[in-house]
Amino acid sequence: MEQTLPLILAYVGMAVMLALTCIGSAIGVTVGGNATIGALKKNPDIFGSSMILCALPSTQGLYGFAGFFLMLDRLNTISVLNLNQGLAIFAVGIALGIVGIYSAVKQSSIVANGIVEMSNGNNVFGKTMILGVFPELYAILAFAATFLALPS
Repeated sequence: MEQTLPLILAYVGMAVMLALTCIGSAIGVTVGGNATIGALKKNPDIFGSSMILCALPSTQGLYGFAGFFLMLDRLNTISVLNLNQGLAIFAVGIALGIVGIYSAVKQSSIVANGIVEMSNGNNVFGKTMILGVFPELYAILAFAATFLALPS
């Protein structure tokens, strides 16, 4: 039983991380896609640029997926997982999951606004891309913290 709790904690943290980051990405690309559908009614020429912007929030799910494999690899290299190690994996998983879902949703609102403005004839693709990367930075920081905080 002593070795079971740390393993359960680690896997729960990994599952929550993967679920939240993927949910955030799904919500984010849907918001961008919905904005694109509406914008195409006004300006069908913006599809390519809109599609690129819609893809921005999908990266948070990729960070969760990569974090999952980093954690799984670490679990496979630790012969006996102690409680502190299980809690560490749980904590960084929860942290990346929360940051991932939040940053994907916030990134999608920037992207959606840019898509709407492109449909109005404003050339804001590059500026939207730059501004859309700002929420991404925090997902990247949370991902970096994930592999820095993993127990050895």
